[in-house]
Amino acid sequence: MGAERLPGIPALLGLLLATACATPPAVVSPELIAVTERRDALLTSDTLEALIERGADMPSDREYAYEAVRKTDLDTAAYAFARAAVTGRLVQQRGLRGARLISEVEYWALRSRTLDPGFRGGAATRLLGTLYVIAPGSFVSYGDSERGLELLEQLVIEHPEVVENQLRLAEAYIALGDPDPAGPALCICLERRETLRRDDQQLLDQLVATIGMPDCDEPN
Repeated sequence: MGAERLPGIPALLGLLLATACATPPAVVSPELIAVTERRDALLTSDTLEALIERGADMPSDREYAYEAVRKTDLDTAAYAFARAAVTGRLVQQRGLRGARLISEVEYWALRSRTLDPGFRGGAATRLLGTLYVIAPGSFVSYGDSERGLELLEQLVIEHPEVVENQLRLAEAYIALGDPDPAGPALCICLERRETLRRDDQQLLDQLVATIGMPDCDEPN
């Protein structure tokens, strides 16, 4: 019986390199794939948010959604907000590797506010205010932590009934090292905890763990 022929050295090296460099296909949530086919940026953003809220998002979902919303470019408050929100979620996932995208979040949030400041009760304002408070100043061009706090404070005045506004304001105070003014907002959030998203409930728990339980004896 003849000896089995083995691949030559160049062919063998090529096979090994191809195996080493092969990238497994990205796994994306089927429901996200389904909505992106409709080329509706806001629906894509909402679907991604729902997946994140349930803790059901796949590692590749944010990148996939980001690339999907970039394929359309509409000058509407809804599109601009969706673009800002999806990009922000990708920055959140990438951490320092996503720092270069922070300017995109700022640009699209500002554009949404310009087109319709009241869109979804000031959702772009909430996003922008949080960005200015949390992001390093060197990564944004049109605001800073003081401006971010002003935006969030004004949003709470205009829409105090939106618990997420209260949560972001409390987060801002604590992030800026001034936890005392965060107490009333935290009390509202604690009282209406069940109305918050699952991930926002987790943020609320982290804030309380950071500064301790606020005194909520006084009615809000």
